[in-house]
Amino acid sequence: MRELVVIFFGMALVNNFVLVRFLGLCPFFGVSTKLTNALSMGVAVLLVMLVASAVTWPIYHLLLVPYQVEFMETVIFILVIAVLVQIIEITIRRTNLTLYRAFGIYLPLITTNCAVLGLAFINIRHEYTFFESIFASLGAGIGFTLVLIIMSGLRERLEITDLPHAFTGTPIAFIIAMFLGLAFLAFAGMIG
Repeated sequence: MRELVVIFFGMALVNNFVLVRFLGLCPFFGVSTKLTNALSMGVAVLLVMLVASAVTWPIYHLLLVPYQVEFMETVIFILVIAVLVQIIEITIRRTNLTLYRAFGIYLPLITTNCAVLGLAFINIRHEYTFFESIFASLGAGIGFTLVLIIMSGLRERLEITDLPHAFTGTPIAFIIAMFLGLAFLAFAGMIG
């Protein structure tokens, strides 16, 4: 159980996908302008990461490894993630229209989010068991959501702040991301 907790917090804080691994930067900068958008995107990414890990792990270990076609993992994982996102989108649209409207464009955007594909590769490279990969995906998704929420809160606050014109918009977002990255790297120092 201790290993699962370490994996969870390691993925959420110490090895945060956005601020430490630099994966998922497009939605991080593009969606973090408003808190509601950031929360919707974060929950959608968490859901897709969880389902993608639960599907890609058995495909790799029960299909690719026994037939010695591990070199196909990139193509297979991309196809699996794209299909999963479509299935999740259709299921949500048919079962909960309010939730579907809340996610809006964010579910289809996840198909191209490299953080989801990166998670599948990390689960394989670290040789996580099935349950470890599930906890890794929960930690990665919650870490992704946490960073989006923090960034959106800071960016909403900066909208009402008097900044020099050269720093408004994307430049200040990059500066904030740099400081957030430094703050999250402190978690690595606490564990190491």
